[in-house]
This record gives sequence, C-alpha cells and structure tokens, in this order.
Amino acid sequence: MLNMNNNMATKMLEIFEVGPCENGYEMGLLIGQKFSKQIKSRLENDLVLHNQLLPFAHSPNSKPLLKSLSETNMEKYPDYWDELRGTAEGSRSSFLEIMLLNFRKEILPFIPKEENNNSVYDETNDDCSDVLVVSESMAVAAHNEDANVALVGHTYLIKGILSNGVSFTAYTYAGELPSCAFGFNSCGLAFTLNSVPPCKHEIAAGAIGRNFISRDLLEAQSIDDALAMIYSSEASVGHSYNLIDVRTRKILNVETASRNRYSVHEVGPEPFFHANMYLHLEVHQEQDENSLSRQTRAEMLPKRSRSEFLSLLGDNNNHTKYPIYMTGPLLYTLCTAVIDLDEKTMSIIEGDPKQREPSFVFSMM
Repeated sequence: MLNMNNNMATKMLEIFEVGPCENGYEMGLLIGQKFSKQIKSRLENDLVLHNQLLPFAHSPNSKPLLKSLSETNMEKYPDYWDELRGTAEGSRSSFLEIMLLNFRKEILPFIPKEENNNSVYDETNDDCSDVLVVSESMAVAAHNEDANVALVGHTYLIKGILSNGVSFTAYTYAGELPSCAFGFNSCGLAFTLNSVPPCKHEIAAGAIGRNFISRDLLEAQSIDDALAMIYSSEASVGHSYNLIDVRTRKILNVETASRNRYSVHEVGPEPFFHANMYLHLEVHQEQDENSLSRQTRAEMLPKRSRSEFLSLLGDNNNHTKYPIYMTGPLLYTLCTAVIDLDEKTMSIIEGDPKQREPSFVFSMM
C-alpha cells in the first residue's frame, strides 16, 4: 500500500511498476523505455563518464579490466546482466555507456593518474549518511541519499514484481540497476547503502560489481538470505550494507571488502551513525574529509527520538565545508528514507527532512 502527499507534487519522484516479466531482459527493456529521457539526459551530461570512463574505455589499457568485469558479472548474475542490456536497448542508449555507469566504482581506481583528474574523481563520491537504532521504544533506520548535484532529476522508483510473487521497491539512478541507494521487498527486508573508500591495493580488479550485489539483495527472502548473498559476493570494491528486517526487528551493519572479507555489527539501543568510512572492518582506507566531518558532527547531536534523527539528517548549520544535509554546489541530498520497523513502513522525504513531510509512505508487508 502506498500513500502520497500531494504537497510534494512539484518534486515527487516518478514510480514505475513493472512485472512479472518473462526474463531480466524484458524487465530492463520496459524500465529503459519508461525512463529513456532521464537515462539519455544523464548519459549526455555525466562529466565523469565523458572525461574519464569513456576515454579510458577507448584505450588499450582498459581491455583486460573491462573484459574481466563483463565476464565475471555476466557469469555470476546472468539475469541482471540481461536486465542491464534491456535497459540500454529500451532507452536506445549505448550499452558501453550503461555498463560504465554501473561499474564506475570498480573502474575509476584503475584509471592511470595522468588520465584521472582528481577534481573530477572527487565529484563521484556517494556521500550518504545513516543513523540507526533498535531499542525498546523505537526501531528506526534513517538514511540520506547524497550524490553529485548532476544526479538531481535523474532518479526514479522501480516497483518490480517477480515471477515468484515477491515484489521490491527501489530508489534507482537513471541507467543503473535497482538499487545502488536503498530499497525494500515484500518479505519485509530493506537495505540502505554507504560507500566506503578502500585503498587501491584493497580492491580486486575485475571482480563483482556492487550494483549487481545490491540488485540481488532486492530478492532476498530473509536477513540470513541477504547475509549469504553478501558473504559469497566476491566483490571488487568494499561497501557498507545496512540490512533491516521488520519481521525480526533487527538491523545489521555489514562492512565488506574484496576477497570476501566482512564484519557485522548488530545495531542496538545505542544509536549508530555511519557515513562513508569503515568503522569496524579493518581495511586500509583513504581518509575522507567529508565523511569524518559528518561523523564528528553526528556525535554532537541528540539522537533520542525519530524527530531528532530527522533533525540530525537535516543538519546543515555546522559551518563546515561538509554538512550532513547537503545543498550543493557539488554534493546534494537527493532524499531521505526512513524505515520504521514497528510501523513496518518506508517513508521517502524529498527536501529537508526536519521540515518536510514524506512524499511517499510504503507499507513493507
């Protein structure tokens, strides 16, 4: 069930219901056709794609990496690979460009420095923030979806209905698999994601892409199922997964790295804030000034209620270069997702979460 607040009509995300489909290609094809305008616009205007990914892809040095990424991910996730092909076909877009967008995090660390303008590379950060708690009085996961300001207007919601009767709802970046951001399914399982910055030697070249792993999580039927998917994923680059199970009233933060390394923290009554650096998995990582700033600020703010969670995620008054709630010029908070495990709902707020009402409220079961 879905409730929508009409006051948000000017900014409301578009939602598209698709399926059941005969195969992954058909699902991708229908999504690509529906959102061809947004996908083409993103491809035309994405500076990282044009200034780094495409020049690298057209150089001889890229061939082994792109071949390995393609073959490895196609073999492990053939249905999702077909979904990606369908998205390119449906939107009448270059499959190479669609593929590069979906593998950008797995490719960028391997672009030679002389080809990799640092100022542009820095703009690719997905700087999200989460605050989580499971106590006697409340169980909530709240997430800011932050991205380059160029992503504004290039996202949408996909409600996918699978042939087995399970459905999922996923916040999706134009041209990418659902979802590199957050989503939930009708089994009562949700996730939010935080990128993390492992050093280059911690990355496994040509291994599994994070977009394919999170697409798989949308079909998990339990939190144990989701953990098994993550543990066996053989990821190229690390990630932080916040797994939320409304049936068991449980939230797990799972930090991962290449070579199937992982660490699990079960969230309890002490509020847990996660930005974009590893907190409990021992991995050599880059020092992310943005993430450190938000982590420090979050420690100062009260976190005793849902309203205080939203105030924290809407905080932009700390007079630093990197506030928790971002309004440009480079990074922008696209929306805020709130999963209430007791109400069994996911709400999406477009705009300042401490001031705006949700534009969507989804029942998760």
